[in-house]
Amino acid sequence: MKIESIRLKNFKVFKNTLMSDIPQLCVIVGANGAGKSTFFDVFCFLKDAYKDNISKALNKRGGFHEVKSRNSDGPIEIEIKFSETSFKPLITYFLSIEEENGTPIIKREKFGHFIDFSRGKGFVVTNEPQREEQTLARPDILAIKGLAQFQKFPVIMKFGSLIENWHFSDFHINSAKQIQENGYAEHLSREGENLSLVTYRLYERDQNIFNEILEKLKQRVPGINSVAAKITEEGRVLLKFKDANFKDPFLAQHVSDGTIKMFAYLVLLYDPSPHPLLCVEEPENKLYPKLLWELAEEFRMYANRGGQVFISTHSPDFLNALELDEIFWLIKNDGYTTLKRARDDEQVAAFMAEGDQMGYLWKQGFFNGVDPQ
Repeated sequence: MKIESIRLKNFKVFKNTLMSDIPQLCVIVGANGAGKSTFFDVFCFLKDAYKDNISKALNKRGGFHEVKSRNSDGPIEIEIKFSETSFKPLITYFLSIEEENGTPIIKREKFGHFIDFSRGKGFVVTNEPQREEQTLARPDILAIKGLAQFQKFPVIMKFGSLIENWHFSDFHINSAKQIQENGYAEHLSREGENLSLVTYRLYERDQNIFNEILEKLKQRVPGINSVAAKITEEGRVLLKFKDANFKDPFLAQHVSDGTIKMFAYLVLLYDPSPHPLLCVEEPENKLYPKLLWELAEEFRMYANRGGQVFISTHSPDFLNALELDEIFWLIKNDGYTTLKRARDDEQVAAFMAEGDQMGYLWKQGFFNGVDPQ
């Protein structure tokens, strides 16, 4: 399922914002505090709510009144439209949250015509047009969470699996350099602390993918000619990098930050089971500017394979590798944020048509409203 549009109402700085016709690779630019992390947090919030419940997801963010836009009326609302070959027209997931007597509840939750719940009660479509009435244990539990556990609701089960597999990358280099105890790791984690475990799994089970990652790394990091993950007798997994100029390999702790980060992104983007949604904040940090064009291409390839990608960036070099349709920028006025698409700006679109690059246009101030006032 590809996300086609997102409408946010009363969610932090997004008092009433719509992003539509979203591309497979979507890059967001904005000043500090404009809402880039908040936009990504919408997906994190839904995943947390699916894993636990609305109350816990809100409490993780300071509670209902910290999540709801300040000085706003009405409930928090999230509406996401998805496209999928078997769904014509688009299928919509809608969630409305309000507070009653100091307790957050789900005022309304709808998923297409398959479910419609309010305050813990509603119906689910079994065999169309038959509907089955259901009551949830609590009014702060997502209906899709409970119903996705049953094979009799295959569409809802698929949607639940989609949310479970959304991935958020906030890579911490120091975490990735730590030595790990041996264990199971299917995907690279949010902060990358299991990089050595995922590398070992790739080496053991997907040699072709591992070799492709290694070749990409060798092209981009001078001197590196091999990477290996080894399990010690004590059950620890060591990640080692071999420089062609030296006899002995280096442990990850002694490799440059940029090398570790490029390797981690390659491991993430060449995952044999890519995530349906991947959110990455500021991938340019610690990387040599000339590598960012190639990294942008890697993200685009990942998206073209079916994993939709959302990225935030402050890097003109990264933006220079992007296409007009792929870029949105955030504009913050009077405490609230709106979105503007680059292609909808006539001046930016005209410059791009003449061969200019997006990063240069941003540096020259053509992203109207993006700079803090």
